[in-house]
Amino acid sequence: MSQQPKSHESASDTHHGHSLGHEAGHGSFKGYITGFVLSVILTAVPFWLVMGNVFDNPTLTAFFIMAFAVVQIVVHMIYFLHMNMESEGGWTMMALIFTIVIVAIALSGSLWVMHHLNSNMMPMSPEMMRNMP
Repeated sequence: MSQQPKSHESASDTHHGHSLGHEAGHGSFKGYITGFVLSVILTAVPFWLVMGNVFDNPTLTAFFIMAFAVVQIVVHMIYFLHMNMESEGGWTMMALIFTIVIVAIALSGSLWVMHHLNSNMMPMSPEMMRNMP
């Protein structure tokens, strides 16, 4: 009896073991659909808040829009970038913290600049508005 070489089987087993370990960090179809549905909802609700003029206070509307934006960033990081606490030895948690800090700086800086631009604009009278092109 002749023995067949086992190199083909071991290469196949190694390949399957590698692909299973490699795909463990990737999302499933269900995960992508969940992320997509959450993203659509997190986009549609702020759109509805603005277009429906739900709140009388524009500051409250802006607060809710920013809150939905932060939640949407986290949803994208979890469902599409596959970041969690267990993978890559905690480096993804550091990336999440870094992202939250950068988003907080960008949002607060943008609001600060827009507030100061609004308060430092020259007031326009109705006569000035009529003469504008």
